[in-house]
Amino acid sequence: MDISPVSPARGDSIRVWDLPLRLFHWLLVAGIALAFLSSEEDSALGPWHVPIGWSIAVLLAFRLTWGLVGGEHARFSQFVKPSTLGAHVRGLLHGRPDASLGHNALGAFSVLLLLALVAATVWTGAVGMDEEVHELIAYALLALVALHIVAVVVMSFLTRENLVRAMITGRKRRDRHPGTDDARTPTLLAPILAILVAAASVAGILAYDPHAFQPQAREAGEHGPNTESGEAPGRGD
Repeated sequence: MDISPVSPARGDSIRVWDLPLRLFHWLLVAGIALAFLSSEEDSALGPWHVPIGWSIAVLLAFRLTWGLVGGEHARFSQFVKPSTLGAHVRGLLHGRPDASLGHNALGAFSVLLLLALVAATVWTGAVGMDEEVHELIAYALLALVALHIVAVVVMSFLTRENLVRAMITGRKRRDRHPGTDDARTPTLLAPILAILVAAASVAGILAYDPHAFQPQAREAGEHGPNTESGEAPGRGD
């Protein structure tokens, strides 16, 4: 079983994950980790909790766009296929799951649920929803991340592919996927569109909260730009 950190030679591998998707993945990993490390108000990172949350929102806007215009295996239309779920689960139960070039059926469901929980966590924090609700969703997200890590390790052993390495290099072993070609790359306009959407999300966030990306007290971030008047954002005349 090859789960070593050494990357396969280019001729022995297939291009799967494009660079923007890989950057998103690891930036989101860092963002979620920092969000939890800054969640305690007495933490040294506490004042950065709100800016980190808004930065994750920008990442989310980018990923949703990239899921429509990105590389072949980054697109939702390529990997969200409920009809393949049954066969994948049966393979898992027999300990012989097929090696998927992109996301497998359960992985696709995990991606959608992860994005939904990330969005819900950011939203409940941004609008100042009850802190217990925000924390409950955040801990559900953390539990899903833990489950995802376990699933990656298990699937790496069962399929004899180093999935972590694949998300770093963007490539998988050719001998595990005979007869397949490199993933289709996005068009030249795709990154421009994704960057424009991300920039628009930053502009929208700053319109909602001009101090969104500055270190601040938790209460200021939760009540947005109208805190001086004691109003929650978006509830004025």
